[in-house]
Amino acid sequence: MKVSINDLYYYQRKYDWSGDPAPDGVDGLLKKIGAQLGAIEETVAFGRRFDGVVIARVASCADHPDADRLHICKLDDGGKTTDVDRDDQGYVQVVCGAPNVRKGMLVAWLPPGATVPESLDKEPFVLEVRPLRGVVSNGMLASPRELTIGDNHDGILEVDADVQPGTTFAEAYNLADDVIIDIENKMFTHRPDCFGLIGVAREIAGIQQQKFSSPQWYWQSARPDFPDIEADELKLEVRNELPELVPRLSLATMRNVTVKPSPVWLQIMLAKIGIRSINNIVDYTNYYMYITGQPLHAYDYDKVMAQDADADHATIVVRHPKQGEKILLLNGKEIEPRPEAILIATRDKLIGVGGVMGGGDTEVDDTTKNIIIECANFDMYSIRRTSMAHGLFTDAVTRFNKGQSPLQNKAVLAKIVHEIHDAADGQLTGVIDDNHLSQDIQDSNSLHPSIAVTQDFINKRLGFALTAEDMATLLRNVEFAVLVEADELTVTAPFWRTDIEIPEDIVEEIGRLYGFDHLPLELPARLVAPTEKDAMFELKNQIRSYLSTAGTNELLTYSFVHGNLLEKVGQSPEHAFQLSNALSPDLQYYRIDVLPSLLDKVSSNLKAGYDEFALFEMGKGHTLLHKDDDQGLPKEFNMLAFVYAANDKLQRKGAAFYQAREYLIGLAEQLGVEIDIIPITDMPDLPVAKPYDPTRAAFVKVKGSDHFLGMIGECRASVRKQLKLPQYTACFEIDIDMLRTAPQSIKEYLVLPRFPKIEQDICLKVPADTDYAQVYQFAQAKLGAIEPDNVLSALSPVDIYQRTDDKDHKQITLRFSIASYERTLTDSEVAKLLDEVAQSAASDLQAERV
Repeated sequence: MKVSINDLYYYQRKYDWSGDPAPDGVDGLLKKIGAQLGAIEETVAFGRRFDGVVIARVASCADHPDADRLHICKLDDGGKTTDVDRDDQGYVQVVCGAPNVRKGMLVAWLPPGATVPESLDKEPFVLEVRPLRGVVSNGMLASPRELTIGDNHDGILEVDADVQPGTTFAEAYNLADDVIIDIENKMFTHRPDCFGLIGVAREIAGIQQQKFSSPQWYWQSARPDFPDIEADELKLEVRNELPELVPRLSLATMRNVTVKPSPVWLQIMLAKIGIRSINNIVDYTNYYMYITGQPLHAYDYDKVMAQDADADHATIVVRHPKQGEKILLLNGKEIEPRPEAILIATRDKLIGVGGVMGGGDTEVDDTTKNIIIECANFDMYSIRRTSMAHGLFTDAVTRFNKGQSPLQNKAVLAKIVHEIHDAADGQLTGVIDDNHLSQDIQDSNSLHPSIAVTQDFINKRLGFALTAEDMATLLRNVEFAVLVEADELTVTAPFWRTDIEIPEDIVEEIGRLYGFDHLPLELPARLVAPTEKDAMFELKNQIRSYLSTAGTNELLTYSFVHGNLLEKVGQSPEHAFQLSNALSPDLQYYRIDVLPSLLDKVSSNLKAGYDEFALFEMGKGHTLLHKDDDQGLPKEFNMLAFVYAANDKLQRKGAAFYQAREYLIGLAEQLGVEIDIIPITDMPDLPVAKPYDPTRAAFVKVKGSDHFLGMIGECRASVRKQLKLPQYTACFEIDIDMLRTAPQSIKEYLVLPRFPKIEQDICLKVPADTDYAQVYQFAQAKLGAIEPDNVLSALSPVDIYQRTDDKDHKQITLRFSIASYERTLTDSEVAKLLDEVAQSAASDLQAERV
């Protein structure tokens, strides 16, 4: 929400609604807002961009002798500008190419030395005296675009302020030293009233202990003052088929409006908050949306009527779309609305997406004479879903999806009708108020019943020592109705407050208005006993420490993913929990597991120039196939996902599977967990996770138990293609909860032998279909059975080799290391052990020693 300091002062003086908005200066106000209202995202010195801009009168305008489109203008600036050449009459010469420049008009003049406001956000352009086609020009006359108050660059700005030549532009339009404060919208999620200037000004007064009084036209929401009916009725038929989604639809019809460019002050007001000026009618709807927080929309009455064949009056219908219906929006985009969207239609055709954007076929333009003004209230949740479904994020959506109060509609409608009556010659022909609010709400003019709360209830929760009268004053300052009896307060929220329902809401309100900086600074009581460590937290720290030390990079991705990602890795979105209120259209499903999110980041990192890397993430996944027995909700799993990838151009030898395997084995050893990596062919009954290629993957199991931790392997070719993964990619994903409960091996001190060790290799040629693990395990078991007592031995792989001329066999070389605790062993003793292994392998594995 953007707020102008100068506007706060202007309206404070106009309506006398509070004390000084910034008694401690702008810096003091910024600090107060940040502490008690909302975080400040940015402050913009808006007024400074107009430094040097002077209002001047065109004293004469003649055609340039050497250019068809240029004019030589003499400017009267009242002699205020210094260091500029003047003629005998004291006028300044400027060459201008605008088609609308003429004698007698007031213009915005940028004299030599001034910076063009439009260039300030890019490369500042400072004007100087220079000839144009042989005629000297002292600066330039500015268009709305060059002044950053509009998009129009077809001509220069026609100043409409009643000021004398020589007045600065900033003085004429209340821009001197103006600062725009941008307050973070997230802080106002539950405060729809704070999406309007009146609401923000009220809160600024409240947090500074000033009494605020809303303008009379806004406060009298139950009985607003409309202008008298001055013209023949523009018949309007209204049907609201969705009263539960549109509890209030207020409409006014007006004849003979004059559509024209908005006054300059209004164009500037909208420019401050980032809204583009269209015409006076549309601009007034945006202006009062900014003032009150209530979005409005204007339709061309005659265009609405023309949408229905042979119609003699306009019809407005609120309904859901029919099958296959489409609508052309104001932004030029055609959409087919979602089936549950709130649509504004005529009898035959859609003309607007309710609360989101109007249709292009009924917009107000220069030909418009009769209009319909809509001031409606829409269901915030429906608006939010429609906005997300179609990617439509407008100023109206920003306000409607916070839940605007339906009690303010007629007051805002009455005010804009008055404005159009006075500024655009509009004549009111009728008002329709389709109101479905309960009678109790209408009678009390408050959305929720009064709340009774005691002084002690509030003080105990805040740690304050305020009296009931102190609390009442704080609430009355922001226009709550408060009745005090002894130490009990009966509080009635004003009609614009949608969030005051329970006593705790009153506690929050008083705490914020008084200031949480008044909370007593007392340290909480603490036990001196040591806190028990969180086992899961410690385990994750161990995992993070090892993998980071091993050179991997930890990622933190969204827990929500697009359905396309699930499909790319072979998972079904039907098995995932779908969010009914997604953060964006790309984050609609809660991920089933973590690995797809990690795989999705491989391609982007390769493109960024990282040719070889390892990534890991610890996060949660779920599946609808497994639910919590108590609540029926999807069961969550803590998962560790890992990916190793190398660019194809590196031409890495071997299989990526073994790279991932090294990381997994190292991690298991670090955690003291013994694991088995079991080929899928040995466990054919277990389901294989979709991303993995069954021929190049394995199950991970806790050794000696039925605890299956997860899977490791390379991805299917289809997954690699969809996610643009390199050939040399492998991954694993394990269940951290299972890992935490797995038995850990006890680390024992191992005394090393003081006698030298002996190492000898044995190479066995075996059939090509014999697994390396089978050979290794056989040799290890045999050596363990025949080696002497009281020795320290180890068996490790050296290589696996297949000759080009023998495809039926492969050679596996193992290295045997042994040392005795009692004596020095000889080479011949070790050789005999390996001979026995070779003999047994020949009979059991059909192996031949090489």
